[in-house]
Amino acid sequence: MARKATPAPEASRQRKPSAKGASAKGSHAKAVPSKPKRASRKTTPCPETLTELGLERLIQLVLSETARNPTFKKLVTAAVASLQGPDAIAALVDRRLTALERGQGYIDWQKQRAFSADLDAMLTTVVSELAALDPRAALDRLIRFLGGADDVLGRADDSSGRLHGVYERAADAAASLIVDLPGDEAAAFAARLVPRLGADGHGFVETLMHDLIPRLPETAHTALDMALKVATPAAPPARTGGEKAWTAQWGRNRFIRMRQALADRAGDVDAFIAFEKEASPEQPDRVRIAERLLAADRAAEALEWIRRSQKRGPVIVTREALLTGQFDHHAPERARQAVEIRILDTLGDKAGAQALRWQEFERSLDPAMLRAYLAKLPDFEDDAALERAFDHAEAFADRYRALAFLIHWPNPDRAARLVMQHRGSWDGSRYEILVPAAEALERTQPAVASELYRLLIDSILEHGRSAAYGHAARYLTALDSLAAQVEEGRLTPDPEAYRASLRRLHGRKSAFWAQVRD
Repeated sequence: MARKATPAPEASRQRKPSAKGASAKGSHAKAVPSKPKRASRKTTPCPETLTELGLERLIQLVLSETARNPTFKKLVTAAVASLQGPDAIAALVDRRLTALERGQGYIDWQKQRAFSADLDAMLTTVVSELAALDPRAALDRLIRFLGGADDVLGRADDSSGRLHGVYERAADAAASLIVDLPGDEAAAFAARLVPRLGADGHGFVETLMHDLIPRLPETAHTALDMALKVATPAAPPARTGGEKAWTAQWGRNRFIRMRQALADRAGDVDAFIAFEKEASPEQPDRVRIAERLLAADRAAEALEWIRRSQKRGPVIVTREALLTGQFDHHAPERARQAVEIRILDTLGDKAGAQALRWQEFERSLDPAMLRAYLAKLPDFEDDAALERAFDHAEAFADRYRALAFLIHWPNPDRAARLVMQHRGSWDGSRYEILVPAAEALERTQPAVASELYRLLIDSILEHGRSAAYGHAARYLTALDSLAAQVEEGRLTPDPEAYRASLRRLHGRKSAFWAQVRD
């Protein structure tokens, strides 16, 4: 009787390597290492996995970390103190605040990170632990913490801005806690901040109050305004000059601007104007005043204000403008003119509003202003006006601004004509204008796009801008793809000839050629 065959084990069913294959690999061939298995998601810390870990193991991990990490130890200590109630947490915070207020040593950049982490841990304790149990006690500590900002920052190297960030977070937390209180208590806490404005060198308390005003109940306005009025310093003598007088006026203006914000919240336009005149008698903000008058249906008064002549004062430059270098000197006048146009429209002076729109477009080539102008024209007049606008753009003194306008409108034919009108005088380093223009002209004006790409490549290589070599290589590839689109009698040299000239002039720039596709 034949024996029934049994299934072979899994390993025995695998195909054995042939002798030929074995000899080809050699007797000393190493086994190919297998890829490491991906970590299971079950190893990721989460409520489920930590629960499975067990209480004893978690306690050991927490104690080990507290021994290594002082900041984490403070957070754990505060959490344990919360079991005893808010007084225990407040005592921990008070000890740290007292140490901060007594500190005198300089905090250099080497100590700054640890010091910042320590402050952040204390703030987290107040916001996460104390505020949950006693919001009023938490507010007391936050206000005390903000009051010591000048002293702490005065003895610290905060070039990274870490410490400022902690104090800004404290101001945000205080504002959130105050507005959650009943109206009377919110007003009382806001009034407690008023005496601290005078010594608020870094503006944290001032920022906090400006954040509070739009969120406070109306019942809190009167008491807060009275506290600000009483605390406002007297005006310096009229004939006093110099830095001391300027500093005194600047400190006084903090209180005036706060009262002005309260008047603005209440919709009291006349009080808003009075505070503006008091804070800046020589150069009151015409735009802000006219906007409030217009919103209050007092358009005629708004027009009188917006047209008042005054000396040009200091212009506020934002941090972004400083970093990018794109500071617009005409922004204040453009804002003034935009409000004047709105006022004229409200008064029914359509012709005057249109004249201002066209005047602003002529000055700046602002496409939004042109669109607004065209939208207000009678039917069948916009085509002729648009052609007049394009003519003006082509003749504009700043050809880079003109090219940007024609590209973004868009009018590629006019843009291409402008490029060729000034051929040989474009600056290839103006990549912020020329790159979008070249990309926009690739489909309809390949010859002109090629002209712009060569300008960009030449500028990058001639000035040795190694960080832009990758862009130059991409532009060179674009030239090759554009060659097929350019008709006979093209304006550009053959791509191969141009590439050969680049090899001859810049052949040693290996970092560039390494990125060029053959």
